[in-house]
Amino acid sequence: MKVAFISGTSIVNSTLFSSWEVKTIATKYGTVTYKSRGEQALINRHGYAYPLPPHSINYRANISALATLGIQDIVSLNSVGSLKKDLPPGTFVSCSDYVCFQQGPVTFFDDELKGGAPGIANNLIPRIARELEPEFTIHLNKVYVQMRGPRFETKAEIRVVKDWGDVIGMTAAHEADLCSEVGLRYNSLALIDNYANGLEGTEIDFAKFKALVKDNQAKVNRLFVRLLEILG
Repeated sequence: MKVAFISGTSIVNSTLFSSWEVKTIATKYGTVTYKSRGEQALINRHGYAYPLPPHSINYRANISALATLGIQDIVSLNSVGSLKKDLPPGTFVSCSDYVCFQQGPVTFFDDELKGGAPGIANNLIPRIARELEPEFTIHLNKVYVQMRGPRFETKAEIRVVKDWGDVIGMTAAHEADLCSEVGLRYNSLALIDNYANGLEGTEIDFAKFKALVKDNQAKVNRLFVRLLEILG
């Protein structure tokens, strides 16, 4: 199946894609490095050199590159924080909607009075969720709250947004917006790596976050093995 995966630090830390061919493609918005095998492509949203923080990612180049490659179906894996006590770290979710108030959306229409209808297609998610069971349970139809980053949210900010959605992150809304604008089908998967700052009495920092991501790496590796089997 012709499909692209977009992920982040979990790709850098995984050896699953070490044999995939490294390629580059030039777009109007910049050059993108990606990996490919057969009809499948893989993009690390943070880049393969020095990892870019969320607010500096070239989202337009990444999505434009996939559109140029003829990809229509995209499966995204995002690292998120939980806004709900019943969604603990280590849980996989799929988001069907999102909130992005803190910053304006990234768009391909800078010079036109035009914009795409927002949304997440999730056309592959029912099949993925069904075939991943019973090894993985995907909690469906969650709402993603996007913040700008690169810092984590303050406890006061979390108190404000905790009722807006189920998980919080810094990347998915931009990708979903751009995919909608160019007709690509965006499929959301996310792994909860931490409770949001202050939730469940927690306090987080980058060192603790990186440790949690490392703890979840084996789970991410296994998820990608299964995704490649399902979508291969």
